[in-house]
Amino acid sequence: MTPAGEETDTRKIELIMALRRQGITDARVLSAIERVPRAQFVEPSFKAQAYEDHALPIECGQTISQPYVVAYMTEALDVGPRMKVLEVGTGSGYQAAVLAHLCRRVYTIERYRTLLRDAEERFRELNLTNITAKSGDGSKGWPEQAPFDRIIVTAAAETLPDALIDQLKIDGWMIIPIGRSTRDQKLYRVQKTEKGVDCEELLPVRFVPLVEGVPKDI
Repeated sequence: MTPAGEETDTRKIELIMALRRQGITDARVLSAIERVPRAQFVEPSFKAQAYEDHALPIECGQTISQPYVVAYMTEALDVGPRMKVLEVGTGSGYQAAVLAHLCRRVYTIERYRTLLRDAEERFRELNLTNITAKSGDGSKGWPEQAPFDRIIVTAAAETLPDALIDQLKIDGWMIIPIGRSTRDQKLYRVQKTEKGVDCEELLPVRFVPLVEGVPKDI
């Protein structure tokens, strides 16, 4: 192994240890994060920071989430190997790549075509064949593929999106940040039941907003 490869492995191990210290205990989640090369999902100028535990900017004014937040949301989602998962907000593709190691199929939606093209190229390079991605309005979900066992939203909605609730299976879970500004966002775990929905507040977060529609030129 080259010295650069050894350094990357060391940084990965340090990141996994940091996540454990912060309370991430699911061995499957930690293994998935260890298997996904986060450096491949960040901009070239930020590769040296790829395995540090903070968010980084990507194109189109978006971000790749802090590894702890990715790990926490993934652990809270409680994904099983036979499940079908919808992700709203592909971004760099990092969260979808982590989920791909944990479930049967990931469907992911991105409103920026530039980000989607780059993410799909990364999925091909990593041979992640169980991810299906498309450009679209994530707030509307992916009704043609519904229902989903799990839904994860990586942008903050102002209110709970009815369209996404409709696309959850009964007893399915959704992890979603909700808040009208970055100062008051909270992460919620939502369970759909025969009687309605149950919402559990998890922790304060800071995400880009969930925006309706699709840009014409990006």
